[in-house]
Amino acid sequence: MQFPFLYIADSPDKGKGVFTSQPIAENTLIEIAPVIVLSESDLLLIEKTHLYNYYFIWGHSQKEAAIALGYGSMYNHAYQPNVAYKMDYNQQTISFISWKAIAAGEELVINYNGDEDDQTPVWFHQ
Repeated sequence: MQFPFLYIADSPDKGKGVFTSQPIAENTLIEIAPVIVLSESDLLLIEKTHLYNYYFIWGHSQKEAAIALGYGSMYNHAYQPNVAYKMDYNQQTISFISWKAIAAGEELVINYNGDEDDQTPVWFHQ
């Protein structure tokens, strides 16, 4: 499930990102992205590829990886995100929900730390 008004465009200093052409109200389910789950040994291989910047840590033990399909792996990082995400390990999906109201033309961003309030520097800010 994904809104038809989401689109991929250039994001200043971030490469490509997810944007909306219509306003999105706070607490709106934006997308349910299926994932491809990768094993712990696959994660070691991914860390040596360009996919390193696109995977989510996955599983109850946090030792696996997941590549989100749809726009899931295209959301950029922000320490003040406008989108939250929730993982469903059983259904192998990630749900993206607006954390606050989002204006038309605005980029949809998530906090890569997994918690909307976590200000810990992510790997590319260390």
